[in-house]
Amino acid sequence: MLPSSIPIDEAAALEAEEVLHRLGSTGDGLPSAEARDRLRAAGPNTVRTHGARPLGILARQFRNALLLLLIATAAGSWLMGERRDAAVIGAILAMSVGLGFANEYRAERAAQRLHAELRHRAPVLRDGRWVALDVTALVPGDVVRLGPGQLVPADLRILRAEGLECDETILTGEPEPVRKSEAPVAAGTALPDLTSCALMGTVVRGGEATGVVVATGARTVFGEIARRLGDRPPETAFQAGLRRFAALLGRIALILTATILAVNLLLRRPLVDALLFSLAIAVGITPQLLPAVVTTSLAAGAHRLARRKVLVKRLVSIEDLGNVEVLFTDKTGTLTEGAVRLRSAVDALGREAPDVLRLGLLCNEAVPGPEGPVGGTELDRALWRAAGAATDLGGARIAARLPFDHDRRLSSVVLEREDGRAVLVTKGAPEGILRRCGDVPPAAAGVLAAELAEARRVVAVAMRPLDGPRPLTSADERDLSLAGFLVFDDPPKPSAADSLRRLRELGIEVKVVTGDHPATAEAVCRALGLEVTGVVTGAELEALDDGALAAALPGTTIFARVTPTQKARILRVQRARGSDVAFLGDGVNDAVAIHEADVGISVDAAADVAKDAADIVLLEKDLGVLADGVVEGRRIFANTIKYVFMGTSSNFGNMFSAAAASAFLPFLPMLPSQVLLNNLLYDLSELAIPTDRVDEESLQRPARWDLGSIERFMLAFGPLSSLVDFATFALLLGAFGAHPATFRAGWFIESVATQTLVVFVIRTRRSPFTRSRPSPVLAATTLACAAAGAAIPLSPLGPTLGFGRPSLPLLGAIAAMVAAYLALVEIAKRRFFHVVGPHPLALPREPRERRLHRIATRWSHPRRGAG
Repeated sequence: MLPSSIPIDEAAALEAEEVLHRLGSTGDGLPSAEARDRLRAAGPNTVRTHGARPLGILARQFRNALLLLLIATAAGSWLMGERRDAAVIGAILAMSVGLGFANEYRAERAAQRLHAELRHRAPVLRDGRWVALDVTALVPGDVVRLGPGQLVPADLRILRAEGLECDETILTGEPEPVRKSEAPVAAGTALPDLTSCALMGTVVRGGEATGVVVATGARTVFGEIARRLGDRPPETAFQAGLRRFAALLGRIALILTATILAVNLLLRRPLVDALLFSLAIAVGITPQLLPAVVTTSLAAGAHRLARRKVLVKRLVSIEDLGNVEVLFTDKTGTLTEGAVRLRSAVDALGREAPDVLRLGLLCNEAVPGPEGPVGGTELDRALWRAAGAATDLGGARIAARLPFDHDRRLSSVVLEREDGRAVLVTKGAPEGILRRCGDVPPAAAGVLAAELAEARRVVAVAMRPLDGPRPLTSADERDLSLAGFLVFDDPPKPSAADSLRRLRELGIEVKVVTGDHPATAEAVCRALGLEVTGVVTGAELEALDDGALAAALPGTTIFARVTPTQKARILRVQRARGSDVAFLGDGVNDAVAIHEADVGISVDAAADVAKDAADIVLLEKDLGVLADGVVEGRRIFANTIKYVFMGTSSNFGNMFSAAAASAFLPFLPMLPSQVLLNNLLYDLSELAIPTDRVDEESLQRPARWDLGSIERFMLAFGPLSSLVDFATFALLLGAFGAHPATFRAGWFIESVATQTLVVFVIRTRRSPFTRSRPSPVLAATTLACAAAGAAIPLSPLGPTLGFGRPSLPLLGAIAAMVAAYLALVEIAKRRFFHVVGPHPLALPREPRERRLHRIATRWSHPRRGAG
């Protein structure tokens, strides 16, 4: 029986042939039937699976210690003979837990369906030919090809490497890329020195290689680390803020619980009643549905984004997208049409030159196919589309090749002609070619400048004779003679100007990061109305340390002729300045930068390695679609804050009022079951918040979590609610002489109404609040819950729940109190938001653990699709 995997340190010390033998594989890969058997045995190549697990979701509903204590106390009350009250409390708690479970389960299912739409592929040898397979289908023994920018899809033993370098920062913390080769290492070599292996989750910085899969999924080094980190990913800054808010209310709840219990015992009230009441108050203050509201908001947002052609791989990245302040984007296909076509092939003097096109086709990494050219760069493929099948390549044979890389920005071939002579042909960036040429006609600079000024892309072609065919190195790319230029058209995209304007209105600064010539990029930006404040080239970037680069970033709009490593460095330095950064790219050379950004964005038509690295995938490469995503992220944040404001205004105030009233009233102001019912109706009304509209002015700038502002809101609005509650107490006892059951009914109606209806006031900063319309669902749900709060004491169920029947005059007085409360909140809101503005916080650099979880998500799929 073949092993399901080989430990990576053991594989690294073995010869490549021995590894293939032990895995029952060959250099031609595995037969499809054998691979299917191995997939059934080893399982899918996933670090973790995404699925809605009902038992886990149900268990999360009971993480609240106060809730568990209340259940235990209610059970004790049942055993002591207080069965009606215990049954009512149990029923209300069951409804509350069921509500939270239903919403979270529905949200998880929605996230699972969205995640299932994304598939990530890798080039694999099956049945002796290269095919693109979903990475989850990889098994030990598969032979995989690696290229620049690719995320390594499993733990691999290198079989062949040509200049392969991998960035292993995510695993080792070391910033420098590691050079890889097929040579085995000594037994016992430490992880950072396993040069004969490529590890899952690391990034290919340069070169290419083939390797055999020795471990997949949780058996990989990355999978082991992810397993130790647990299934729950490290929290984002927003999630940390929510946790701190929940902890704040939890501390207040504990203090109130202890105080209420002590006071009621001093007043010689029954122990069980006092304990149940104090725990019910604590549960009422605790924001139990906060996780459900956030998850529901994210899932609903992801669903809306999917309708707008934006697929979200990590739900939490929607929040990150709303916080983006700086967007780095490539140029081709985003600012331009992306349909690159050859305009002309000219010599150094600007005259039509078919020989230059022929040389470009010979020095070309794309190959013609039945459905069009494949492989190579987009410019290589454009040459074949322009040339057609009838092009005469002169019978020359390619004797040696030096592939394109992003440091040289060149590719070269040695051509052996029919007469036996050899010639070196080099093609690439004009500035690189011209530096390597001897005598260049003075007119060539003018020809090049004229084409670049028209926003065209230009590739230079040069050559020199050789003594004979031989292997190539970069040192051979010298003493060239300029043959001419290949000129390509890629016009600015008409819709891009409006999209750039919209992003600017959203407070997002757009910067262009491109491998093109700076003059081409600048011409495109100016044509689209994007103000260019500065241009930095890759060569200039190399001369800057991180401090100098940080100082240059605010005044730079275009980074041109940059390598994949430089792109990632630019993003890293921008993030270190405290900005939330997004990167949009679609090429192999963009994968490293996508991986480095707070929010990595790619497109459905992108290279698979770019989609693998991304958090968000656009089904349409359009900045306008991206702007929709930013707005959705901000809408989710705004609606979540509405829930927080609800919890810190009337809900907190009412629960505090109940606690205080129990100290001076000769009876409990509400029975424990009534407090829990109050809380249940309040929770029901809040579940509609994710559907609410958000005012346009609240979407114009990134919003950040600020616990200090929330605490000030609590101190400003909580006492208002308590003030109205105390006035209601005086009204019920003084004006109406209400006995305990009627008192509880009257205050229950007022409490439910103030807690639910206040959302209409605090959901908007506009004053009066009637200038902003809530969503129909929120309006209907809120009014229905307020109406239910009024109807329950008047219904036949009222006496069972311990309510008396309030008179019509009393109901009218309560309605007046509710109206007075809403008016007071409106006045306080106007003053609060005039004095207290937004408090942006600089977010810390993303922790390494969170980045590990982010990468783990890329190989995660629902169980139903796993093999």
